[in-house]
Formats: sequence, structure tokens, C-alpha cells
Amino acid sequence: MRRMNGTALIIAALVVTVGALAFPVWSYADRSGTGQANLNASTVATQWGPLSATDRDFLVKVRLAGLWELPAGQQAIERAPSLAIKDAGDHLVVGHTDLDRRARDVAAKLGVELPNQPTEQQQGWLRELSAASGQEYERKFANLLRNAHGKVFSLVAQVRHTTRNALIRQLASDANVTVLDHITMLEATGMVDFDAIANEAAGVATASPSGPPPPDGNLPPAPQPAQPTGDQSFTSRPSPGPPGTVNTDRPEVPPAG
Repeated sequence: MRRMNGTALIIAALVVTVGALAFPVWSYADRSGTGQANLNASTVATQWGPLSATDRDFLVKVRLAGLWELPAGQQAIERAPSLAIKDAGDHLVVGHTDLDRRARDVAAKLGVELPNQPTEQQQGWLRELSAASGQEYERKFANLLRNAHGKVFSLVAQVRHTTRNALIRQLASDANVTVLDHITMLEATGMVDFDAIANEAAGVATASPSGPPPPDGNLPPAPQPAQPTGDQSFTSRPSPGPPGTVNTDRPEVPPAG
């Protein structure tokens, strides 16, 4: 009996020791060093709402996009052999001139410093375009710009979803319209390599896809349409236009002063 009591005491002591060691792990797992802590540590208060590090990074990325994509568009207007590439360049110049003004206005109000030249990588893309000509130039233009816009598109969505700052939220809405317009125009050239884009994205993906199984050649049952029930005295209209169209009409904003 004494032996058993001694063994029981030893086991109990070990359990207490392990529990004491484990306590800091689970009790503080959601505190210091987590995403929530980082958000709070890097966020500053403004009259338009909290301004996070992600918000400030977004402002900088909008500015950087204009600093290289606007001259790339200008170059396409002047050098591209085909009308489709020239049209895409036209949209880049007009869109980024407008979006850059909006970003500078927001940055001035929030006190965020913006860069005045593209990154080394972006300058490399401009040099790569300048060194190309003919169809090679057009393919590089369509794919470099489409890939860049696709990547910033996901950042725009993230910021629009999570920001608590009213100015950043509006800029994200404006950027969403501009970026989608540019993506549409670049794809309309017929030169975008979608396989390359998909393979690059797959190389950095971490989550397994989910969804229906691959088609087996047989027609699946037709889904039922989603339709309203009850009162149907609606006043709104669907936002999207015909397939492939993007509405770029937006109200003007006063320049930063």
C-alpha cells in the first residue's frame, strides 16, 4: 500500500509539473506575437478610423503600381504594333493617373509617406519592355502587366474586406474598379498566358482546393435558379453589365490640397 501511495504521489507530481510547463503555451497562445497583437501594435488612430500597417502598405503599393504601369502604358501607346495593346496602354495611363491622384490625396490626409520611384523589380520590368520589340514586346507587355494586376487584385480585396479606415476603404473600392478594368483590357489582347499564371499561383498555394468532382462526360442535373420569394417590388438593379464589360464611371474627387 505504501509503495502504491508513493508511486501515485510521483505520478501526481509529474502531472502537475507538465501542466505547469504547458500552461504558458496554451494560456498565452492567442496573445503576444499573434496577428491580433501585431494589428494592435502597428495601428494608429485617425479621424477616419484606425489605420493599420496593411492599410499603409496598400497605399504604397497603389502608388508604386502607378509609378511603373503608367509609363508602361504610355510606352505601349507609342510603340505597340496592334490596336489592342495600344488600347490597353490607354486604359493604364488614364486609370493610373486618376488612381495615383486619389492615393496621394488619401496619403496626404493620413500623413503617410509615399515613394517617388518604382521598386528595383518594377524598374527591371520597364527595362525588359524597352529592350523588346514587335510581337515579343506585346507578349511581354500583356503578361507582365496582367500578372502584376492579378497579384494586386487580391490585396485590394483583402484591404477592402478588413480595413477599418473610411479613406482606405474608398480607395480600395476605386482601385478595385481600375484594376479590374486593366485586367479586362489586357486579357482582351488575346496574348495573356493563363497557363503560366495558374502554374505560378499553384506553386505558392498552401490550401487544397475543394469543390465538385471533375466532369465525367455526363451532363449533371440542372440546378434550380435562385429566385426571390414574397414581396418583389425591388428598386435596385444588378451591378454587372454584359459579360466582359467593366463600368469605370466614377465620381471625381478634389485634388489633395
